[in-house]
Amino acid sequence: MNTTKIPYLRHGDTVALAAPARAVSPEEMAPAIETLRSWGLEVLVPEGLYEREGQLAGSDDHRAAVMQRLMDDPEVRAIVCCRGGYGTVRIVDRLDFTHFAERPKWIVGYSDITVLHSHVHATLGLPTLHATMPVNFPADHHPTPATESLRRALFGEPLDIEWEQAGARVDLEGVEVVGGNLSILYSLLGSRSQIDTRGKVLLVEDLDEYLYHVDRMMQALGRAGMLDGLAALVVGGLSDMHDNAIPFGRTAMQIVREATMGRGYPVIAGAPFGHLGDRNIALPLGTPLNIKCSDSEKVRIFAP
Repeated sequence: MNTTKIPYLRHGDTVALAAPARAVSPEEMAPAIETLRSWGLEVLVPEGLYEREGQLAGSDDHRAAVMQRLMDDPEVRAIVCCRGGYGTVRIVDRLDFTHFAERPKWIVGYSDITVLHSHVHATLGLPTLHATMPVNFPADHHPTPATESLRRALFGEPLDIEWEQAGARVDLEGVEVVGGNLSILYSLLGSRSQIDTRGKVLLVEDLDEYLYHVDRMMQALGRAGMLDGLAALVVGGLSDMHDNAIPFGRTAMQIVREATMGRGYPVIAGAPFGHLGDRNIALPLGTPLNIKCSDSEKVRIFAP
C-alpha cells in the first residue's frame, strides 16, 4: 500500500472548483463558494468554468485544459469537482499527472468523479476524497452532515462515522478503502483506471438505475475479479432504483448480496455515502481505515 500523504488544508489555502463532467452555472456555485470562504479558504473559480457544450461543461479539450491547469497549479491545494453527471471518462486520458504526482493535492467529489478517484488510485496510489460537491451545497449555507464532514476531512480533523445496520460483524484495522459509484467502476473495467480491490474494503453506491442493470454490473465486477478477496464490501446509497413491467424479482441490496454470496467477507449495508443529499458523508479513499461492527449492529468507520 502506498502511504504517501497529501497535506491537509490550513486557513488561507486555495481550493479550486473544477467541472470535468456536466455543466454548472454561477448561481449553482454561489452557495458553495461562500461556504468554502467561510471556512477560511481562498476559492479559485477558473476561467471557463461555466462553459457549456450540450450537457457538458465545454468541449473535451476545454475541460481537460482547465483540469490540467488546476492539477499543475502549485498554489491550488485541493480540486473540488462541482458536480457529476457524465463526462470525466472522456478527458481522463488527456490529463498528464506528472506534476500532480510530484505535488499531489486532494481531488474531491463522488458519482462521475469516481473516474478520477479510480485513475489516481490505480496509476499513482494516492488518496482522494469521496465527498459531496458544490452543486449539493445548501443555499442557506447551513451546515449539513455532508458539508461538515467535507470540512473536517479537508482540514484533517478526526474521522469517526457510525450507522446502524444488520447482518455483518466486522473488525478491520488499517485496511485500505477504495471504490465509489458502481456504474463508473463497471465502465472502467479492463482499462488502466480499473482499481485493484484485493485485500481492500470496496465501497459501492449508485442512483437511478434499473435493477437488472445493477445485476449486470455486479456480475461483471465478479467476472473481472473485483469481488474476489475483499476485506469487506460496504454499500452506500442505492437510491431511486427502477424496475420493469415484469419485475426483476430482487431488490438492489439483494442483488449485491447474491453476487457476493460465499465469497467469505462481510457485506455491510446502509453506509451514509453516495447520492443521499445532505447525508453523503466524506470518506477518504486510498487510505487505511478501521471498520468495526459489534453485536450492537452499529458500524463505525474511523481513522487508525
